Amino acid sequence: MPRELMSTRRRMTIATWKPPHEGLIQGVITLDATAVLDYIERAREVTGEKVTITSFIGAALGRALALEPTLNGYIAFGKYYAYDDVNISFLVQVDGGKQLAQVLVKNIDTLTPAEVAKRLQSGASHVRSGQDENFKKSADIASKMPTWALRRVFSLAGFMTTSMGRTFGGQPAYPFGAGIITSVGMLGVDEAFVPPTPFARVPLYIAVGAIRDMVFPIDGKPEVRKGLTITATLDHRFVDGFQAATVARSFKKSFSAPDNLGPLTAPAAHSD
Repeated sequence: MPRELMSTRRRMTIATWKPPHEGLIQGVITLDATAVLDYIERAREVTGEKVTITSFIGAALGRALALEPTLNGYIAFGKYYAYDDVNISFLVQVDGGKQLAQVLVKNIDTLTPAEVAKRLQSGASHVRSGQDENFKKSADIASKMPTWALRRVFSLAGFMTTSMGRTFGGQPAYPFGAGIITSVGMLGVDEAFVPPTPFARVPLYIAVGAIRDMVFPIDGKPEVRKGLTITATLDHRFVDGFQAATVARSFKKSFSAPDNLGPLTAPAAHSD
């Protein structure tokens, strides 16, 4: 007889998703990462921060959303509302991957990749050490309620936190910002699409694939370089092809000229 395997994470997914019936746009972009990897190496050396491809992409996405305000917002009561700031959340693994938590990075369009990395490290450490009371409260609710009730609670949580802009169930107002980024490359996956999470109520989901050898045309000739694939799942209510192309162009510019995302400066020394 089959055994019931119901971790807290599994209970949350069952309570969250239904068979898909909404309009989605999914896109793929494969980019030469040579210049970015050089930038990341220099950024780590100069700033001392653990800059990663994910933190770089977060900074790049922040700039892209600032250019395309129709994606930087939310829908409530049939109307679109734009956020005043650009905030993006990152998914981080907790308890050896048994749980997932989000770390929200605010005003990300103004941050360098090193500054994004610093905030990500701080937020992830806060969650993993058990100091994040919001995450603990949310996980406790999810672990104790039956899945049929969780579906209603998650739906209400999304409505209260995003549509109404209020705290609910351990989550602050607008807890996910305008987009969610997750790295599947760290798991050795080249390419994957993020399934929309209804209660998050964000228009954009980004998955960062693994960095590997790829062939790119350089001066009209094929050349093997380090590259990666980035996928996007977008809510069709927010975006059409034109808006998606704006984001893609911004990404390409960031990858070809990574230094435009911010100067590399060492942290200021503090006197005793």
